[in-house]
Amino acid sequence: MVRNQARTSDTIGGLAAAAGVGVETVRYYQRRGLLTEPARPPGEVRRYGDADVKRLRFIRSAQAAGFTLAEIKELLDLDAGDDRVRARELARDRVAAIDAKIAELTEARDALSALATACAHKRRGPCPIITAFERS
Repeated sequence: MVRNQARTSDTIGGLAAAAGVGVETVRYYQRRGLLTEPARPPGEVRRYGDADVKRLRFIRSAQAAGFTLAEIKELLDLDAGDDRVRARELARDRVAAIDAKIAELTEARDALSALATACAHKRRGPCPIITAFERS
């Protein structure tokens, strides 16, 4: 039984490695209430299972999609079958935030590109790029 348990459970280090994060990240998620901390049998170490790996990977994927930890906590707390409206609302809010960031980055890229072009064409006087940042 112990040998079988070792194959289906792991220490916090194994959990972290399976999800590609550090041990301190796992502990941080536990403090934030995103991951539960399993019971620790007397004289043994805590063991994590496949469900913990799956949950940790969910958290990392949601973070990569731009969700905050508070939003991820809410997504984790939702019932997968009954809370589609709220999950959809959270996703739409995230899409709107991403769209706003894209617009901001596009504006910055266009401004910097214009400055680079001006710098290439202006042969005398101060560099337009440097003077633009000095005014900011």
